[in-house]
Amino acid sequence: MTDLSHPAPQFSAGDAETLARDIFGVTGKASPLDSERDRNYRLKTGGDADWILKIVNSSEPRIESEFQTALLHHLANANAKLAVPHLKSSLAGDFLASVTGSNGETHALRLVGWLKGTPLAQVGRTCELMRGLGRSLGELDRALQGFIHPGALRDLDWDLRHAARARSRLHFVRDPEKRAILERFLERFETLVEPKLPQLRAQVIHNDANDWNVLVDDQDNQRISGLIDFGDAVHTVLIAEVAIACAYSILDMDDPIGAAAALASGFHEKYPLQAEELDVLFDLIAMRLVTSVTFSASRHDQTGDNPYLAISEAPAWRLLEKMDAMNPRLATAILRKACGLDAVDGAGAVRRWIADSSKTFAAIVRPAPATMSKAIVPYGDASHVMTVASADQRPQEATRWWTDFSDQHKVELGVGPWGEKRTVYTDKAFESRFIEGQRRIHHLGVDLFMPAGTPLYAPVAATVKSVEIEHEPLGYGGLIALEHAPEGCPPFVTLWGHMAHEALARLKPGDRLEAGALVGHMGDIHENGGWTPHLHFQISTDVHLTATEIIGVGESAYLDVWAEIFPDASVLAGLPPETFAQHGRTREELVAKRRELLLPNLSISYSEPIKFVRGDGVWLIDNHGRAYLDCFNNVCHLGHVHPDVVEALSRQAGLLNTNTRYLHDAIVEYAERLTATLPEGLAVASFACSGSEANSLMLRMARNHTGRDEAIVLDWAYHGTTQELIDLSPYKYKRKGGKGRPDHVYEAVIPDGYHAPEDWPAEEHGRRFAESVAEQIAAMRSKGRAPAFFLAESIPSVAGQVFLPEGYLKDVYAMVRAEGGLCLADEVQVGFGRVGSHWWAFETQGVVPDIVSMGKPIGNGHPMSAVVATREVAESFNNGMEYFNTFAGNPVSCAVGLAVLNAIERDKLRDNALDVGNYLLNGFRKMQERFDMIGDVRGLGLFLGIELVTDRKTKAPATDLARKISDGARTRGVLMGTEGPHDNVLKMRPPMIFSRANADHLLDVLSASFEATLR
Repeated sequence: MTDLSHPAPQFSAGDAETLARDIFGVTGKASPLDSERDRNYRLKTGGDADWILKIVNSSEPRIESEFQTALLHHLANANAKLAVPHLKSSLAGDFLASVTGSNGETHALRLVGWLKGTPLAQVGRTCELMRGLGRSLGELDRALQGFIHPGALRDLDWDLRHAARARSRLHFVRDPEKRAILERFLERFETLVEPKLPQLRAQVIHNDANDWNVLVDDQDNQRISGLIDFGDAVHTVLIAEVAIACAYSILDMDDPIGAAAALASGFHEKYPLQAEELDVLFDLIAMRLVTSVTFSASRHDQTGDNPYLAISEAPAWRLLEKMDAMNPRLATAILRKACGLDAVDGAGAVRRWIADSSKTFAAIVRPAPATMSKAIVPYGDASHVMTVASADQRPQEATRWWTDFSDQHKVELGVGPWGEKRTVYTDKAFESRFIEGQRRIHHLGVDLFMPAGTPLYAPVAATVKSVEIEHEPLGYGGLIALEHAPEGCPPFVTLWGHMAHEALARLKPGDRLEAGALVGHMGDIHENGGWTPHLHFQISTDVHLTATEIIGVGESAYLDVWAEIFPDASVLAGLPPETFAQHGRTREELVAKRRELLLPNLSISYSEPIKFVRGDGVWLIDNHGRAYLDCFNNVCHLGHVHPDVVEALSRQAGLLNTNTRYLHDAIVEYAERLTATLPEGLAVASFACSGSEANSLMLRMARNHTGRDEAIVLDWAYHGTTQELIDLSPYKYKRKGGKGRPDHVYEAVIPDGYHAPEDWPAEEHGRRFAESVAEQIAAMRSKGRAPAFFLAESIPSVAGQVFLPEGYLKDVYAMVRAEGGLCLADEVQVGFGRVGSHWWAFETQGVVPDIVSMGKPIGNGHPMSAVVATREVAESFNNGMEYFNTFAGNPVSCAVGLAVLNAIERDKLRDNALDVGNYLLNGFRKMQERFDMIGDVRGLGLFLGIELVTDRKTKAPATDLARKISDGARTRGVLMGTEGPHDNVLKMRPPMIFSRANADHLLDVLSASFEATLR
């Protein structure tokens, strides 16, 4: 073992010149260089090449000098481009010579080339320079990989594996505060780091890349030009190379960990580091400094004037004090992130799991945040009165402003975004511990502002980790940490700040909370750290941080790191991304542009129109991140943005889209699958692009088959937007802008059992209402006419969700067919299993039409429709005139249609429609018992109606009340419509994926809307 206290060799400059000339044949002027144990001289030859003569300490075993010589020789062969000293052979042909001093001691001797450059210690350091140093060391150690020599296996105090030996030198550090710092680092090293070192990669490394052994290009101070002095080279853990270089090169930098991260990333670029190595880097940097300052302290009495030993002592202490104030886990996260690793193991997996599981979380507040009207709290505005008042610790004033604003703008939930830059953090505690002179200003949680006392619930099952109180002004007040360990996800922690203190008595560490269980309540000003009441909600992917170690505010420089350790909690909190950023035109701008550019009779729902920007299942999300439960738009049959439909459309669109004049498999497969859902006899399909197109085609087929034009329709029916369909739609031709009933159209009464004469027995409703059709046939007959067809929706929709009485269609179909007419079923709104009990609503009447049209739900929002007829009708339509529709039946549409059928069958959505529909009907009927204005509740599956009346006996329509209820539901985040001749029927037709939980939400909102309207 080398004796570190043995005096350096005693050779003068003249001696050095003589040795260089006599042994190596080099003539030059010698000047001494600083060295700790050896004697080094620079030899200036007057030419391009200068040299360094190294006279090795006699206490160093010969094998170590042989090792260093072999190392330099290996590097020259492994990578000649490395900027390291090259050896000069002696006149005898050896790279390592010997000399005996005046005291009789023998010293190894070698001559190496002088490398041009300025020591790193003498230049300004930047992160780019640190990255370059890392690259140089990475290249060096990559070249040394696999090299070994007996001399490398030496016992060296500067080997970081032995850093714990510094404990024996602690007594030389007289300042108790400084000694305490060293003791803390030693304790961490001995308990957390030293046991891991044997498992890390080991090889020969330089081991002393201090700022005097690193050279920088004289002309370009951002480029490393050389690495010198391999006197401490040793076989040890690879990561020690990075740690030692960091320990010296980051001294007195404003952002030492950022500089260390740059150096590590440069090394990683050339020689990839492993996560286990980066996890000990912070502590190894500190332990190199501990080793240095304890050696310096132990030798202070003897070598106080030695500049080589003393040069880094004061900066080393300053850096140790900075590092002692840092959280090692956060520092390590910075180092890991710089090398492209997760800042914390599993951080990426946690974020992905949260994103993928977003639809499964329990609501953190009730109602769910997504469904509430929201506004961003103005903490991002430094000059705002609420920000200034909060920063000045005037929470009552800040709270008054927020309460007034919320009341004025009907805001239910205030939101503070993740990452927001804020000036509200004025306390000294928010000064950065990583970057000199900077403050932590970026919010790392999500704030939810609601009144004090608002209950808060666990979104995911959890175990209580800690419950405590922070008493500092602008601190957290009541503080709860929960640990979550969901299946398929690494564990993570949620932090709940500014809580009421009641949780301290109710919760204790180890308690189990299921998803949806009460966590606590939002604290009032006196218990939440002195803030406007809100929850600070934060995720930590590092479960080893305590609640008080989790930083709620971070530095700008490391926002990307904090995004991994403390990712945006908005998804877990149930906040749509639209809450935080709006794009495109405002609502007012859109309304103005529509008036300018579009038809003036294109209507908009609601007096305050909604701008929707995204759909998700049963929800529609507006441009401010409010999610509305969609109980009205039945086009998206499977729910908005159904993944199967999106995938099928995208896949086929990327492969082929053409028309029916060419062969492709999709149209045949789809026609086969579609007709299989229909009763026997309905066997021939054709396709179109909208419900109106389908109905128009159905009319052509019927008229062609019968040779007639006369039609029987139901009062208040609606069948489409073309003129020929408007002529068959009393809903259109009877209202403003309509031209009245055309001569060829005969109108039967709507078979509405709720409004049937009181003296009609319920079991006779079907027959009695069918008599109206018989009257229309008789009227035709009196004019020498006969019906071409009877056309009806299987459940009249705009007429008020009217369910046909039992036996009605059997009687009607029989009458019409007896006159040679066809029976046409319009299933554009009610088909594809919406009624639950059957695929098609006409099946509930026990009849089979001659032709059936279908649209809206067929493509889940993709524009397509279909007509299916009997073979007899189809054959008669083949009269020589081609039917061709450019886009109808194209491969993309057929792929979409197949995806819809597959989902309905695979997910048993008919069963779901029947189950949830019955659940809703039961809920509506219970509501009917409470509210007299509910005259009738009707529905089948997920096609539902509630008729409102001012008097149950007279059944007078409550039109204004229906509008108020519908508007009230909209205000509470539920979309529905009003229908019927008097617009007094609440119309609901939610997606087929509607769940009982969705149904409960709808029932709660309807109940609240009724109660509010009756106040």
